[in-house]
Amino acid sequence: MTDLLATIRRLSVAYGDVDAVRGLSFDIRLGERLAIIGESGSGKSTFARAIAGLLPPRASLSGEMDWPCFGRPPLPGRDLGFVFQDPGSSLNPVLTIGEQIAEGARRHLGYSASEAWQRARELAGRVYLPQPDTILNAFPHQLSGGQKQRVAIAAAISSRPRFLIADEVTSALDMVVQAEIVSLLRRLVAEDGMTLLFITHDIALASSFADRIVVFRNGELVEIGAAKAVVSRPADVYTAELIAGHIDFTTPRLVEDMP
Repeated sequence: MTDLLATIRRLSVAYGDVDAVRGLSFDIRLGERLAIIGESGSGKSTFARAIAGLLPPRASLSGEMDWPCFGRPPLPGRDLGFVFQDPGSSLNPVLTIGEQIAEGARRHLGYSASEAWQRARELAGRVYLPQPDTILNAFPHQLSGGQKQRVAIAAAISSRPRFLIADEVTSALDMVVQAEIVSLLRRLVAEDGMTLLFITHDIALASSFADRIVVFRNGELVEIGAAKAVVSRPADVYTAELIAGHIDFTTPRLVEDMP
C-alpha cells in the first residue's frame, strides 16, 4: 500500500505569457499536514487550484500529477475538499447554512434530505458553531467572519474527503480567531484521517502545526523539509528572510530548541 497521496513532477502553470508556477516537483504524503509558504504572488494559490482541478480556462498546465492513493485525479467535492480564503464570497448568500453544509453529503454520498440535514447538524457541532439548530437556518450575512469560515470548513468535509486544501483561510481573521481555526483544522484532520494542504504567507502560523513546509518564491520551490528543521535551520536565504521578517522582541519562538 502506498504512503503517497500525490506525486508532482515538473508542474508549471501559466496565464498567457505570465508563468505563475514553474517546474514544481515534490510528493504529498498520506495523512500529513503540509504547509505551502510564500509571499503574495509566489504561486501558492495557483498551485492549490492546479492540483484541485480548479484553474480557470485561460490557464495552461504542464507537467505530471499522479494520485497513487486514488488511482485517478481526485473528484473535487468528494475526494477533495477546498476551503477558500474569503468565505463571504465562497458561500451562497441565498441558501441557508444548513443547505450549504448538507449539499456535499447529498450530492456525493447519496444521502436523503433528512440524512444530509443530520450530517449538517453533526458538522455544525464539530466545528463549534453556536446553537446549531438556529444557525443551520440562518444565512451567511447573519454570521461573523470566523463563523463563516467554520461553515466553509464544515461544507468542505461534508462528503468525507481524504484530502483537504485550506487556502489562506486565516488571513482575514484576527489573531485569536486564527488560532481557533488552526486548532479546529488540526483536530478535524486528525479525527477524520485526512491529508491537509495548508496555504499561507505566515511561516510562524504554519510552523505551529505543519509536519512539513514547502517554501515558494516567484513560482518556484526554494526549500522543503520538516517544519521544525526549516524554521530552525533554513537552507535557503529567502526562507531565512521570511523568518527574520516575523521575529521581533515580542515574538514567541517559532519552535522549541532542536536536539
